[in-house]
Amino acid sequence: MSEPLSPASSRLVVGLMSGTSLDGVDAALVHLSGSGRGLRLAPRAFVTLPYPEPLQASLLANSDPATSSVRDLALLNVRVAHACARAVEAVCEAGGITPADLDLIGSHGQTVYHIPEPTDCAGEPVTATLQIGDPSVLANRVGVPVVGDFRPADMALGGQGAPLVPYFDYVVFTRDDRNRALLNLGGIANLTVLPRHAAPDDVRAFDTGPGNMVLDALARRLLGRPCDTGGAVAARGTPHEGLLDELLAHPYFDRHPPKSTGRELFGTPFVDRLWERARRLGLSAADVLATATALTARTVRDACRRFVAARHQPDEVLVAGGGVHNATLMRYLRDAFAPVPVRSTAEDGIDPDAKEALCFAVLAHETLNGVPTNLPAVTGARHPTLLGKICLPGPR
Repeated sequence: MSEPLSPASSRLVVGLMSGTSLDGVDAALVHLSGSGRGLRLAPRAFVTLPYPEPLQASLLANSDPATSSVRDLALLNVRVAHACARAVEAVCEAGGITPADLDLIGSHGQTVYHIPEPTDCAGEPVTATLQIGDPSVLANRVGVPVVGDFRPADMALGGQGAPLVPYFDYVVFTRDDRNRALLNLGGIANLTVLPRHAAPDDVRAFDTGPGNMVLDALARRLLGRPCDTGGAVAARGTPHEGLLDELLAHPYFDRHPPKSTGRELFGTPFVDRLWERARRLGLSAADVLATATALTARTVRDACRRFVAARHQPDEVLVAGGGVHNATLMRYLRDAFAPVPVRSTAEDGIDPDAKEALCFAVLAHETLNGVPTNLPAVTGARHPTLLGKICLPGPR
């Protein structure tokens, strides 16, 4: 391990991501060298450690103001850090190394609440976000410097604090001969558009709306399973156009970027309303899931057309995140974007499951390089800034 905070041309880094799907911790081991468009990454290993059911249930309950508890959040802040430490150990084992060989960890943490629009707090408007899984606890559990809590710095400058993946998209996927759209299908779907020859100020990105979040919540209710594996049940159904039109009337979809969202808008209350309306319409489980799948595909397509395509029509769409394994969703997206090809980032050499974890390895690496990684054209921040808190372990 190199000296903490010392300048380094290359680092061995673990990136950790726990998304809004609340399903576990993704860990990517990667060797990084260089910076910016000169960044070179060599992935070494990737693992996912699912959250145990009691932890997942507690996180879900504490992501909702109606059921959250300050006591539970304090405990979960440490419990998630323990889960992250186990993920670091597992990915190091998969890569044939020990944590002592690492130079750095970049940990996103687990988002439990995100308030990107100014909201009154004791007489003053503020924006706020909360990712738990304390990086100082993680650093001391594994004995490796950690950069974590990336979003608040951007929000302090008037930004949304999201999305942050566009910096990774910019340095890894920009090409000089084509316009590219990068779509991440996690709990929330987010879109990055990279014009050919893009500079950082040319990048556009935002959350389009629900990705897997609504689909997974419906699968738990209708199927008694965590998800509709491969979109198999949705494939047997037909989207209900009337219900789909009602869902598309949600004001978030009309809002212009910069914008970001999460479980606050598309969590339990949204799913409750969708399910109640579907029940009154007499829809089958397959039709409900097909309608929710169509909602994700339509909102991605419509957002691209309304907010991006007039300036930069994508020549191709590259997809990552858990939704890439949903064959029905991918078919709906291909139909929506035709004749523009829609394909997995795996065809570009980046594991679609590992992409976000790789991103937070890169963001941590760049923070130690002194390189700002928020993109103000994306988040709305007043200027670029370094992201994250640097947490050092004690001597051993």
